[in-house]
Amino acid sequence: MEHVDVIVLGCGPAGMTAAIAAHEAGAKVELIERFDRIGGTGAVSGGVIWVADNPRQRAAGLEDSREEALAYFRSLDHGDLVDETLEAFVDQGPKALDFLEQAGALKVALLDGYPDYYLDRPGAKAKGGRALDHDLFSLDELGDWAGRITAIEEAKPMMLRETPLGGGTGVVPPEELARRMANNERGFGQAMVGRLLKACLDRGIEPHLNAKTRRLLRDGGRITGIEIVREGRNLKLMAQRGVIVATGGFEWDREMRQAFLRGPMDAPASPPTARGEGLALAMAAGAKLGNMTQGWWAPTLVIPDNPWPQSQFGGEQRAVPVLIERTVPHSLMVNRAGKRFCNEAANYSALAGAFHQFDAQSYDYPNLPAWLVFDANYVERYPIGPRLPGQPVLDWVARADSLKDLAGEIGVDAVSLRGTVERFNRHCDAGHDPDFERGTSAYDHFYGDRSREGAAVTLGKLERAPFYAVEIRMGVLGTNGGPRTDGEARILGHDGEPIPGLYGAGNAIACPTGGIYAGAGGTLGPALTFGYIAGRSAARANA
Repeated sequence: MEHVDVIVLGCGPAGMTAAIAAHEAGAKVELIERFDRIGGTGAVSGGVIWVADNPRQRAAGLEDSREEALAYFRSLDHGDLVDETLEAFVDQGPKALDFLEQAGALKVALLDGYPDYYLDRPGAKAKGGRALDHDLFSLDELGDWAGRITAIEEAKPMMLRETPLGGGTGVVPPEELARRMANNERGFGQAMVGRLLKACLDRGIEPHLNAKTRRLLRDGGRITGIEIVREGRNLKLMAQRGVIVATGGFEWDREMRQAFLRGPMDAPASPPTARGEGLALAMAAGAKLGNMTQGWWAPTLVIPDNPWPQSQFGGEQRAVPVLIERTVPHSLMVNRAGKRFCNEAANYSALAGAFHQFDAQSYDYPNLPAWLVFDANYVERYPIGPRLPGQPVLDWVARADSLKDLAGEIGVDAVSLRGTVERFNRHCDAGHDPDFERGTSAYDHFYGDRSREGAAVTLGKLERAPFYAVEIRMGVLGTNGGPRTDGEARILGHDGEPIPGLYGAGNAIACPTGGIYAGAGGTLGPALTFGYIAGRSAARANA
């Protein structure tokens, strides 16, 4: 039986941050991971971090404040915010970023001009500053550990800010791209996870992989350690100061999805590591739950014959978020009736409300399935999934020489689809979409075609055959409900009091921002911040 000070469950960004923070506060730390890969959802993400009034923002002379950040969140609240945890995130977020950079665990830069998502609300920042990108990181610094990062085979040798997703052109000079590939340099979430892992390894914190936590150990009311299964053996690991749950969400556990989520969600964009292990452990310990109906929602595209690797994740079907495709001109989305139902360019998390609309008369969700419809002009200029402009349109994309025939291909009413497209085209000519106000927000423009001006950045007619369509599903980047914590990341029991020795961070807990996705990086900002808080809190317990 081994004894340490702090045990961290989950080797994603929140867990590795917690491990580093606990170590720097003087604790001996063990980092436990159920799977054979490191990084979880963070490793396949864009890696953007949203933190208000952050150090990079201040250095650039961009004004922000605690008061503005809190006003922004509270203007979006529908009853799911808790003041203590929200304020802890806003207050500690800048400190967490500064700590991680000083520790060599992050190296970030502003995503220039990336606006917050809800620009009509007080405290929102239309010119950006709160969203942070990662500098490149060479995975060669990790040695053999580099091969253990989730989906590392999919090289991302660019920084997000260089791509259309981050406001860039997507063009890197060939010689520079070749240099990066030769040096195994990565951006996006791969850079974030790589640096965090390097910081752990530099401190002697080597993750224990393929270690399934069976249960939390207790002595009276206090959590004192864990029982794990590793290499067929049951082992006990004792924690003198605390156990931190940072195992991710529960979107890949079908029973938990059915029990908790508010509406249909059948195409998660995360890797199949988020199976609710931490939630189950916390529930068994008597944790109070919160935010359980929510997720980091995103419309997704399921590409046939593109599963997660069988060796890593059992060949589960893979889905990818749909961002640019539904925002650029010459495209629109329709429901099964062939009608538009939303501002296609709105932020992905808020769009879930449109997909989850429930019709009492039909007792059904009329906007599922949905279809992204586009024309030949779109195909020449813009991507669809992995297919780039100029490349052949793939077989899984429905295609027809007329809207009538396309309607037959996708099973929607032909008269309705034609009428929808004709109405949309008139709005494009007028430069204004009175139905859903597409193109009126600065956020609508960010993922559009910025070679154009005004609303034409996102509004463009569908008029040139052939016409195309792909099904859009409802997915999540991760769930964000789980055990409630206080502002010190201590998991609370049913009585509202902290469960001694138990802490939480990341998607495994009730998110401190509730169901509010404030802007790009709205998942990772709270995850890293509460990882920092949890690590420090646990290390100082009973010290």
